[in-house]
Amino acid sequence: MSVRVQLEDFDVGFEISQLRKSHNSIGAVVSFVGLVRDLNERDTVTQLTLEHYPGMTEKSLMAIIAQAKTRWHVEDALIIHRVGPLMPNEQIVLVAVTSAHRGDAFSACEFIMDYLKTDAPFWKKEITPQGAHWVEVKSSDDMAKNRWNNKN
Repeated sequence: MSVRVQLEDFDVGFEISQLRKSHNSIGAVVSFVGLVRDLNERDTVTQLTLEHYPGMTEKSLMAIIAQAKTRWHVEDALIIHRVGPLMPNEQIVLVAVTSAHRGDAFSACEFIMDYLKTDAPFWKKEITPQGAHWVEVKSSDDMAKNRWNNKN
């Protein structure tokens, strides 16, 4: 299990290749890559800046992976989350999960992303032609996370 919070971009193919080498019993790899959108709630986004609290953020990400491991058979998992100024269409986050079977890998990957959106200590500021503003957690993100309360 690995988490990295970094300024630099990442190579999805390389990261998944490295993750696949971790266990011979892997039968599935599921990944998600989040990108900076150029439009959010009808505002044109020219830049997104992500801030975090070093040390606390990494612990929080590891705790999210640990929760996923208690629910599904996960061989390995990786979260890479970028911080700093990002432009539209740049990669923000990679979540990759390996498992013996696809169902566990899909569920764990989706669970990790849903919890990242609400529980990870990142602060997002969007820069638009109208000015800068901090991004609040959306109710749809809370709903996505809360649906896991009644699922295995």
